[in-house]
Amino acid sequence: MQKIFLNAKIHRATITDKNLEYEGSITIDPVLTKAVGIEEGELVQVVNLNNGTRFETYVINGEENSGIISLNGAAARLGEVGDKVIIMAYAIFNTNEKHDAKIVIVDSKNKIIK
Repeated sequence: MQKIFLNAKIHRATITDKNLEYEGSITIDPVLTKAVGIEEGELVQVVNLNNGTRFETYVINGEENSGIISLNGAAARLGEVGDKVIIMAYAIFNTNEKHDAKIVIVDSKNKIIK
C-alpha cells in the first residue's frame, strides 16, 4: 500500500513580500528549499499561522540568501507581510518504506536556526 507522507517542512517562516499582480506561486529563498529538498515548481501547502488559511501553490526560487518568502497572485490575499507560515511538501511512499521528513525551523529573518 502507498500513502502520502510529509516530506519537507519550512517551519514558522515570515512573509516578507506579496505581489497580487504576479501570475501565481510562492517565492522562497533557495537556501531554505535546498535544505529540505523542495524543488522549484514543486507543489507545496502553505499554512498561515496568523489567520488560519491553508492553500496549495508551486514554488519559485527567489534570490539566494535573501530570506524572501513572497505570496504571489491570488495567494497574496491570504497573508500579510509579517505573518508566520508553515510551508510543507508531501511525497508518496510505500507503507513499509522508512521515511523521515526534512524539517527546518527559521528565525524572524527566515534564516535557518535548526
